[in-house]
Amino acid sequence: MDLAPSPLAATEPPRDCPRCPRLVALRERLRVEQPDWWNAPVPALGEAAAWLVIVGLAPGRTGANRTGLAFTGDAAGALLFATLARLGLASPDPDGGAPTLAGALILNAVRCLPPENKPTPEEARACRPFLAAGAAALPAVRVYVALGQLAHQSTIKALGGRLPKARFAHGAEHRLPDGRVVIDSYHCSRYNQQTGRLTPAMLEAVFARAVALREG
Repeated sequence: MDLAPSPLAATEPPRDCPRCPRLVALRERLRVEQPDWWNAPVPALGEAAAWLVIVGLAPGRTGANRTGLAFTGDAAGALLFATLARLGLASPDPDGGAPTLAGALILNAVRCLPPENKPTPEEARACRPFLAAGAAALPAVRVYVALGQLAHQSTIKALGGRLPKARFAHGAEHRLPDGRVVIDSYHCSRYNQQTGRLTPAMLEAVFARAVALREG
């Protein structure tokens, strides 16, 4: 499966990235079981000229790991893209593919599919250089939205912040010394949607705040 070049191609991990043995083993098994899937590190999705970066956790098994497009093909992406569309940050693909993002770009804290959708702290740490490199390639971005606690931790560290001073909480804002702001949200996973931990209104409020920070 071939995709259009990533907007941050020079910062992406290689297709056969060897950094995390557990993730490599799962990738190799799925390449045998599902040879038509992407089954590789999922690249950035969106605009290189973005003002907003959204940091997710990791690819979903039948979502981005299948399609190769961040948050595309599963319930988490359906809620995320619907929310972005309401705020003018995305427009649907009439053919059912990845929406077109407007002023936004999506990165994952962990680029490869983890077993049970749960990367380990060591895997997040191993992948963090790619997140940091992506951020460094986007010097104009001033607002980040981190989806979930692990994405929050990786984003703060990748941007040079300090976690003891930036604790995760839904809707919390963390202003870094250089002026960049990280806004936290619960992840838009199917589980969080089904349990009511995250509602569409809650997620929209986070992105509305991001838009307000940009306009302010």
